[in-house]
Amino acid sequence: MYHDHINGRTRIMLQIRPPKTSAIRTTLIAPCGINCGLSIAYVREKNACPGCRGDDSVKPKTRVRCPIKTCDHRKKDKARYCFGCDRFPCDSLNHLDKRYRTRYGMSVIENLERMRTFGIRHFVSNEKKRWACPACGQLLCVHESQCLSCGNKWR
Repeated sequence: MYHDHINGRTRIMLQIRPPKTSAIRTTLIAPCGINCGLSIAYVREKNACPGCRGDDSVKPKTRVRCPIKTCDHRKKDKARYCFGCDRFPCDSLNHLDKRYRTRYGMSVIENLERMRTFGIRHFVSNEKKRWACPACGQLLCVHESQCLSCGNKWR
């Protein structure tokens, strides 16, 4: 399936993988609280990103060098997620949170707070419900305002 995607001021066509499953694995939850399975980089066909915890050799350099993913403070604290770091929430996370709240209506800090409070499995289970298309039930893409499977406008 091809899908229009606005990247800055350039309109590009992305070939999108048909959804394999509505399953969200805990390994798709990035240290910053983003669900990589909802990312346009994850669902696109060409040069698809395997998620922050996936194989770095197939990722764009920007994702390999992500300052949150590679954070020495989180690693020193042996924290799998940023909420386990003694600097939570740090400036980098606050900046990312502001961008995602403004552009996509999602808060990575709220995601991390939910994970800390209820656990990662509960968070993932809730993500399946929270991000299901109301029209077709497939997972939505946080970066797009319409369902990539059926075209339903959801935002």
